[in-house]
Amino acid sequence: MPLDYADPGGRTITVAISRLKATDTAHRVGPLLLNDGGPAGPSLHMPLTKSEVMGAVADRYDLIGMDPRFVGRSTPLDCGWDLGSALLRSAGADLAAYREEVALARELAGRCERAHGDVLPYVTTRNTARDMDVIRAALGEDALSYLGYSYGSYLGEVYTQLFPGRTDRMVLDGVNSPEYYNQTLLRGAEAANEAALRAWASWAAARHGTYGLGATRGEVLARVEHILDAATREPLRIGEAYLLDEHVLPSVFIGGLGSDLDERRADLAKTVRLLARAADRKPVEPSEALAGQLEFLLTGAGSASSSQMTAIICGDVAERRGVRSYWRAVEESRERFPLTGPLANNITPCEFWDRPAEEPIVLDNDVPALLVAATGDPRTLYAGAEAMREQWQSSRLLTVEGARQHGLYGEYGNACVDERVNAYLRTGRLPGHDLTCEA
Repeated sequence: MPLDYADPGGRTITVAISRLKATDTAHRVGPLLLNDGGPAGPSLHMPLTKSEVMGAVADRYDLIGMDPRFVGRSTPLDCGWDLGSALLRSAGADLAAYREEVALARELAGRCERAHGDVLPYVTTRNTARDMDVIRAALGEDALSYLGYSYGSYLGEVYTQLFPGRTDRMVLDGVNSPEYYNQTLLRGAEAANEAALRAWASWAAARHGTYGLGATRGEVLARVEHILDAATREPLRIGEAYLLDEHVLPSVFIGGLGSDLDERRADLAKTVRLLARAADRKPVEPSEALAGQLEFLLTGAGSASSSQMTAIICGDVAERRGVRSYWRAVEESRERFPLTGPLANNITPCEFWDRPAEEPIVLDNDVPALLVAATGDPRTLYAGAEAMREQWQSSRLLTVEGARQHGLYGEYGNACVDERVNAYLRTGRLPGHDLTCEA
């Protein structure tokens, strides 16, 4: 692929793709390109993982996986950071802690510029969309069908704007509309995450005999507050390798709130039980899951993925807001959203990034698509799905009421969702009206 589409004969990069060819050739629809979100989510594997939920419908498509430019097995990008949490850090409890975050964000941006300044202007969603269209042309097809999750929904939206009329059947799951796509990642999602935390606390309280975190929601939330306060006073020691401070600890909680499935809630409860011991300054050995999470967040093991995610978002929407503006937003949100406010409004390396080479995308089209969203999604807000439904009058919105889940089709075990999406992919006909499934 061209690094710079304004110079198509210049420097090139590799974009890795996979294909699982249609076997039902009598009913073949064409290529279905898949994106697992992120940004910077590798998607080369998706033809195998999504064919299961698609069932016989998968046989009608050439399923196309793609690691976006600079991600996974495509030409790589790694800024050489010693952490993997550049966009999911908390500002901390006071101004001194926030100043540490300002210095770190400036340093991370500088390291990325020094390592990859020659390619950073081209690490953008617009260019990934252009890569998609090169793939479409290479396949000899007039149009692409598309399934994108979370950030992948934004990528799909950008593709429709740059290449109108070149989409066939589109499913956007965990819809992220352009107006909600910004450099602080979770800004605006504070209330949804705090609600997810309270719901999880109620779930854990009902299982006090198993996890010992408290017999009421209030007791569980008090345990969480105790853990956060302890990390503010002194980082929590987890095993011999990890010190978990006030800047990173909130992202461990947030990472466990993306789903209300019992298995995911149980994982968070087990982690909180370990963190509570560490907060009491008792020896703690991390579970395998927690050790993997901390290795990603606190060491260079997470550098490549975090570098890529940051480069994409900053390359798309970076703007200089002024260092003080983030602190004001943190302080304004802290009382209502003590866990998520200081994280969702914290400064990021994008504050110190070069201005994007192209203006952020503005949608002015109307595309028939199936939009899939949960009312309690703590990552991409349901309001974003509603905004896209209003923008795309030809689309239809499939809502799961009462679910606090990010990613539904083939992810949540909801037969109603899976059947509705498969019916659309099979027939190409959208429902006559918006639909609702129960959680």
